[in-house]
Amino acid sequence: MVIYKDRFGELKSGEKVSLFTLKNKTCCVKITNYGGIITSIEVPDKEGNIENIALGFNSLSDYTNDFYKDNIPYFGCLVGRYGNRIAKGKFKLEGIEYSLETNNGENHLHGGPSGFYTKVWNARTEERDNEVELKLSYLSKDMEEGYPGNLNVTVKYILTNKNELVIKYFAETDKPTVLNLTNHTYFNLKGNKGDILNHQLILNAEKYTESNDLIPTGKLVSVGNTPFDFRELKDIGKDIHLLNDGYDLNFILNKAEDDFSKAAELIEPEGGRKVEVFTTQPGIQLYTGFYIPEFDIDGEKIYGKYSGVALETQHFPDSPNHLDFPTTLLSPGEKYEHKTVYKFGTIS
Repeated sequence: MVIYKDRFGELKSGEKVSLFTLKNKTCCVKITNYGGIITSIEVPDKEGNIENIALGFNSLSDYTNDFYKDNIPYFGCLVGRYGNRIAKGKFKLEGIEYSLETNNGENHLHGGPSGFYTKVWNARTEERDNEVELKLSYLSKDMEEGYPGNLNVTVKYILTNKNELVIKYFAETDKPTVLNLTNHTYFNLKGNKGDILNHQLILNAEKYTESNDLIPTGKLVSVGNTPFDFRELKDIGKDIHLLNDGYDLNFILNKAEDDFSKAAELIEPEGGRKVEVFTTQPGIQLYTGFYIPEFDIDGEKIYGKYSGVALETQHFPDSPNHLDFPTTLLSPGEKYEHKTVYKFGTIS
């Protein structure tokens, strides 16, 4: 097990950005402290061929240029303060209405235009016998992006010798606030060759949050007899033609709210790679990347529609405006703590 640091680039502000490589005998994960972005995940297929299965870039400038910002797919990043959408960028807390920056039509998405994915995080590394750790920390100041409270956030990326990428989230606040942290990695288990429509998926979810223009209505609806039924292993492309722009929906996991349990399994049958997802979070957003743009990188066209699938473990979208949803309230004296594990392997 090894972890090492390289220079990744420099922002216009002059802030220097690093790239950290976490390696075990068969798996290599690269993460930058700019936005906590996972830039690549290299794992073997069933024949031992090692390829990158995460959508991302090799250059900091590809994450910071105008084209990326104007078409932002949030490749691999840490999302906060609030992952997913808050309707019209507004919520009430203790009788006070807060207004957030809107960056998705009239709604607030993924922490706003200057969310955690745009920040340079403080970074520390640690090597242990069976795992290596990258610890990122950031102080989000009171009213940053419109959120109340000085929020101390720590995220730990841990690669184990069992090919598990563990993501642990911690936070504390000095004022009541709302918080929903996640990671936005897209997977393409074919080594980023072609689309993900032949990937097979199973979700441990009987219901989903019904939505209107991607904002929950408040109704919890059964997946039965709908295109959203992934209770048994199913090709992602099987029913996708029934949807205007693919899957972009929050599923309610079959679990007690804070229990750590299996949420999903993604398989690419030809090469045999698989990813199992475990989490303490109550929901998971399935997004199949309809709006991923095509990028021109060094003269080569890469990515585009359906080039990756995101499995974002989370609390439900717009929870601050739905009191019957699992709460995203964090108060002074409380500790926010969640864990998600992506376990990489192959099918026989």
